[in-house]
Amino acid sequence: MPRLNLFCLPYSGASAMVYSRWRRGLPDWLQVQPVELPGRGARLGEPLQTDMHALARQLAGELAPRLDQPYALFGHSLGALLAFEIAHALGDLASPPPLALFASGTAAPTRREEYEKDYSQPKTDEELVAELRDLQGTPEEVLDNEELMSLTLPVLRADFLMCGRYRYRPRPLLELPIYVLGGKEDRSSMEQLLAWQEETAVGFSLDMVAGGHFFIHEHESRVLKLIRNNLSVHLRRVQPCSAVGADA
Repeated sequence: MPRLNLFCLPYSGASAMVYSRWRRGLPDWLQVQPVELPGRGARLGEPLQTDMHALARQLAGELAPRLDQPYALFGHSLGALLAFEIAHALGDLASPPPLALFASGTAAPTRREEYEKDYSQPKTDEELVAELRDLQGTPEEVLDNEELMSLTLPVLRADFLMCGRYRYRPRPLLELPIYVLGGKEDRSSMEQLLAWQEETAVGFSLDMVAGGHFFIHEHESRVLKLIRNNLSVHLRRVQPCSAVGADA
């Protein structure tokens, strides 16, 4: 039976394992492959990174030997920008391109300056906790847990710096479709999300999902359905239709 790998990049402060439960909500032909970033999870002993382009090159080099079957990239917030840069870095390595890129929960690379908050300088612990409260994705009992926060805040600080110091580099358009997901109550505007279409020469769609910044968890079934439906179309172009449809 054909398989398609979905490499998933985490959002700021998170481990890639935030995607592990997606395996239960997707068909067997769609294999969720969480991509862990240095400094967290199984890579806790590695230094945190604040250079988006350098990290994208590193991860592209790590992914390249694993691209022996069709695949797509998914990223939410920070992960969306990182997935975009990985797609370009894989192209530089002459690796097989992804079938699609899913960019979720953040403005297009050319519209970063439109965010009101400046993340280019390190934030204090108090500022980081306030940001987590504003995003409404972290329970209060976690925010009040000093031990958990001592592990989380350094990662979050580095990730915010990576986003804040990111600079867009004009390059040839990606030869793959970009599917954008946005939260109806999130901070990214429709114009910021639509600007992702400027990065592809092939195809584009935008789907708005109920919820705030963490709509991918609040409305997980809706998000997984969008991913599954979009990727099933692409996989049919490279694999027998009957196999893809068997457990969709």
